[in-house]
Amino acid sequence: MPQRTLGYILLALAMATVGTTVIASKLIVDAIPPFTATALRFALALPILILLIAARGVRLPRLRPATWALLALQAGAGSAGYTVLLISGLALLPATDAGVVIGTLPAVTALFAVLVLGERPQPRTVLAVACATFGVMAVAWQGGGPGSLAGIALVLGAVLCESAFILMQKRMGTPLSPLPQATVMTGLGLVLTLPFALAEAPGAGLPPIALAAVAWYALVPTVGGFLLWYAGAARVPGAEAAVFTAVAPVTAVALSVLVLGEPFGPAQGLGLAAVALAVLILARPREREVRP
Repeated sequence: MPQRTLGYILLALAMATVGTTVIASKLIVDAIPPFTATALRFALALPILILLIAARGVRLPRLRPATWALLALQAGAGSAGYTVLLISGLALLPATDAGVVIGTLPAVTALFAVLVLGERPQPRTVLAVACATFGVMAVAWQGGGPGSLAGIALVLGAVLCESAFILMQKRMGTPLSPLPQATVMTGLGLVLTLPFALAEAPGAGLPPIALAAVAWYALVPTVGGFLLWYAGAARVPGAEAAVFTAVAPVTAVALSVLVLGEPFGPAQGLGLAAVALAVLILARPREREVRP
């Protein structure tokens, strides 16, 4: 099999695992409080990542206090904040709608790069943000009431947290290789969420399906998705790899229908098409990137 084809398969599988986080969160939300579920996710994933580091003989570089502080902020936003807000939002929102909203991540990140980092806005950025906004509005206009709008706001908050993680990565003075950074993020996420999880003090006898969903979240998207993405990205140009982020919302919506039995109407279809178009617009190489 050609290496690029293998890369495409690995990237698609990686983003499919990301899409399953919506389904896992929906199975968790009614049984386990959000901080407890998030802390359990990190507690399960951390030993696996440490074993991978030990098996590969990877060592962490010496980091300055400012770098550790930035890593803690990244963990609070991209690791803990994303999971807590996604789970909280799914208490108020169908998984199909949440799947559409998480598809806005590339467009939101591009918008933040303009607003926060001062990057020069490109026409395709404006067009992609407009498409993503239309996609969110399509699911918001269904008339689900204040609860549905609050759910959309919480899931958008999760997207904003992930965007902040990506933007802070650009400010990293001492870049870490992917595996050590994933391990540090997971460890810091556990430290940040554990006090809140203890405060939630969930009762004994948690449903097996919810615990299985936490285990899936920890092992498949967190560890497996990480390994699949970087293995695929090593075989595919960056612009082509970005296209595969569209697989996440498609997977989330499809599994919401097939696994959870949720309805899929014109609003979800229109919203999904809009956010997928936004991803494709952003992933299209610029003219200078395709010149020989």
